[in-house]
Amino acid sequence: MTISSFATVRAASNIPLTHYRLRPQVTPSPHHKGLIIITAEAWFVKIVSTLFLRYNTLDKFLVYLSHNLTPPLAFDVIKRLKNPTLGFMFFQFSRESLNISHSFWTYNMLLRSLCQAGMHDSAKLVYDSMNSDGQFPDGRLLGFLVSSYALAGRIDVSKELLARAHCDKVAVDAVLYNNLFNVLVKRNRLDDAVFMLRELMRSHCNLETFAFNVVIRGLCREGAIDEGFKFLGDIISFGYSPDIVTYNTLIHGLCRVNEVDRARDLLTEVCLKSDFAPSIVSYTTIISGYCKLRKMEEATSLFDEMVGSGIKPSEVTFNALIDGFVKVGDMAHALAMYDKMLFHGCPPDVVTFTSLIDGYCRVGQVNHGVELWHEMNARNISASIYTFSVLISALCKCNRLQEARDLLKLLKHSDIVPQSFIYNPVIDGYCKSGNVDEANSIMVEMEEKKCKPDKLTFTILIIGHCMKGRLHEAIGIFYKMLAAGCYPDDITVRTLSSLLLKAGMPGEAARIKETLLQNQTMGVSLQKP
Repeated sequence: MTISSFATVRAASNIPLTHYRLRPQVTPSPHHKGLIIITAEAWFVKIVSTLFLRYNTLDKFLVYLSHNLTPPLAFDVIKRLKNPTLGFMFFQFSRESLNISHSFWTYNMLLRSLCQAGMHDSAKLVYDSMNSDGQFPDGRLLGFLVSSYALAGRIDVSKELLARAHCDKVAVDAVLYNNLFNVLVKRNRLDDAVFMLRELMRSHCNLETFAFNVVIRGLCREGAIDEGFKFLGDIISFGYSPDIVTYNTLIHGLCRVNEVDRARDLLTEVCLKSDFAPSIVSYTTIISGYCKLRKMEEATSLFDEMVGSGIKPSEVTFNALIDGFVKVGDMAHALAMYDKMLFHGCPPDVVTFTSLIDGYCRVGQVNHGVELWHEMNARNISASIYTFSVLISALCKCNRLQEARDLLKLLKHSDIVPQSFIYNPVIDGYCKSGNVDEANSIMVEMEEKKCKPDKLTFTILIIGHCMKGRLHEAIGIFYKMLAAGCYPDDITVRTLSSLLLKAGMPGEAARIKETLLQNQTMGVSLQKP
């Protein structure tokens, strides 16, 4: 191929020759002194790409291209086009009009770009061409294609690709199957996942326990625990070995549906196995399950068994037990467990302190809760949204509004994204004490923190303003409530309407009633009680 031959190509087109500088381009080299000369092949690729971009065809140059376009140059042209649609068009043109047999790398690049652009039908045509050319994807490309079609909901194509790979004796890596089953489970295609996995087991394919665990986890999340156990039996019968993750998955599934005793029996079964031993996850999951059911005796017994077996409890284990004792009102045992936590060298975290603060507040010892709040800050443990909520709510119940207000000010300067349930007790407290101005200012702070008032927020403020006789402000809040998409309950509407009638404002009462009827008739999306 020569530079002069390019002039022949350019002369055959209507584009001015001066548009292309048909000579080697000279550029500085970053690694060598002097200059680099870009080859004629590079200019050939540039010209072909530019012509194709302009006309989407090169039919008038078929003879010339048939002698000069090679598979490596076709790869460079498709790469230079940087567009999956144009790349696919050039691929079809070069294959159908020039009978180019493309290289593996062209197929690899084009298949990936088409799938990433969501052009799976085009990618399928390219893949079929690849096979008809006698080329097959390697394990990495096959894995990408199978997962990509599965993500696009084209499970049938994923199955077809795998079947063809088996027929062509293409080695399929276990990671491919792992990724595929992950996709199927995430897309709620559990039936497909179970059926396909059983087929692969029958074919004695290269499977890892990870794939089984993914499917079992999906079954457990759907509450199909018995199906999960049945699948475990299939795994063993086909000669595959479950691991501790398999059993932990089933244990977690049982605890999710409150079958904690059954999970405890499964743990005993695991303890009798010689292949592996139960982990901290095994014990902690069941302990948490018992705590949620308020079965603290069983939880404590299992905790002692765990420690006795040499497994060191984690902060998650202790937090589950502390919270369990708090929920049953047993602060003595909650604090004893906290002491054990420190004894085992396990540092408390925000979950630990939130549970203990909640426990003290539940039994009316709010001062101890405040002390723990200060201890938590002294340990440089940042409070969570729930820590704020627990303590603020307790302070409001004790009419310690100023302290609750101070906590809201701390919240205002934190990075926490607040929720309305934190503000509502304080707003309610100020409204009941008659200080609706402070309640209004708190609502302004809410909105400054991008926290939307909810139905309860508006209801509290409407009732509070009504009780103070500030009916015009109550009406304003009422309409703001409707604008926010919240629908007032009957008590709020009756209270506001009754007070308006008593105040000699029947027109406003009628307008409120009419507005509510219009909203209902027009089908406005409101949060009904």
